[in-house]
Amino acid sequence: MEKALQGIRILDLTQYEAGTSCTQLLGWLGADVIKVEQPGRGDPGRSVATTNFDRDSSYFLYFNSNKRSIALDLKNDLHRKAFEDLVKESDVVAENYAAGVLEKLGYDYPELVNLNPAVILARIKGFGTYGPYSQYKSFDPVAQAAGGAMAVTGEPDGPPLKPGPNIGDSGTGLHAVIGILAAIIQRQSTGKGQIVEVSMQDAVLSLTRTALSNYAESGSVQKRRGSQTGRAGSGIFPCEPGGANDYVYITALSARRNIWDGLMRVIGRDDLIGAPMFENPMENVDSINEVIADWTTKRSKGEVMSVLGAAGIPCSAVMDAEDIFSDPHLIEREMVSPVDHPDHGTFDTLGCPIKLSNSPVDIKSAPLLGQHGGEILSDVLGYSSSQVDAITG
Repeated sequence: MEKALQGIRILDLTQYEAGTSCTQLLGWLGADVIKVEQPGRGDPGRSVATTNFDRDSSYFLYFNSNKRSIALDLKNDLHRKAFEDLVKESDVVAENYAAGVLEKLGYDYPELVNLNPAVILARIKGFGTYGPYSQYKSFDPVAQAAGGAMAVTGEPDGPPLKPGPNIGDSGTGLHAVIGILAAIIQRQSTGKGQIVEVSMQDAVLSLTRTALSNYAESGSVQKRRGSQTGRAGSGIFPCEPGGANDYVYITALSARRNIWDGLMRVIGRDDLIGAPMFENPMENVDSINEVIADWTTKRSKGEVMSVLGAAGIPCSAVMDAEDIFSDPHLIEREMVSPVDHPDHGTFDTLGCPIKLSNSPVDIKSAPLLGQHGGEILSDVLGYSSSQVDAITG
């Protein structure tokens, strides 16, 4: 079956996560993603968070599925010629180098346009390419601090905390995908490419809009609230057997009386339906939450989620990695998917969260360094065997 982005080629110069999450998603949707890496070393992400340097890290595998790899030294004339030929055959060049690196390599946007007038350059930067902070370096936690996420994360009496997910990295990658697809569509009418720029600070800021809206409304800075929403009946509740992640999150908004009443019926407290403390729930948060916790602590998080979910009450178990990789719902939706890798064997990876009815995603394992160099040079560029050998050696 033809894929949604079949026929689109991405020349991928990205590394680590902010850029690789972007190009991975494009690959999932059917684009031909050619990952250009430094010979002998490759994407630095190959050695992140691992003690076994004889094979690629799981971190790398999780952000580089559905890509092909070619090893090119962009300071070598022969390799530069191959790279430039690939630019001519590509729709998008994507990079997330530190400020000025692409220019030092001699491949600023005007030079890329000289090679391919219709090419789109996707640039993912910590603080963008202009503005007072544009020369500053950034990684995910820095972006989360700069984008306002840390200021609203943590306990009320504690310091700012980094949210667990890498929203500064992968959140930026998702924004970049949207920009790239918009540029591809606009090119259909103009025939011209353009620069797509996404700053990590800007992306995190966009994801923090709910918290920032309070300031626009009242001029007050939102305080940290931990895991609580400030509403009675909503928040984290403990479950048996009391392990590190034996909790559920329940959202029983005080404005939805039908949910309140339904929750009381489910937990066997019909006697509390219409009780005085529910007339002013915000003044009785602790008492109401204690009633709910008394019920959840006698049950597993899975049971609580099942019972409340079936009753129409928004609730989820706090799922850790062990829960996720064995969860039947996620397995059926192919969010947990087994793949084969030459060094790692068969292992579970995460699938594509976007489900297209006419473009199913087949997850393919991340490539070895330079694994597809020969086929890319011969099939995409039409190089002879001697030309291929001169580059792949």
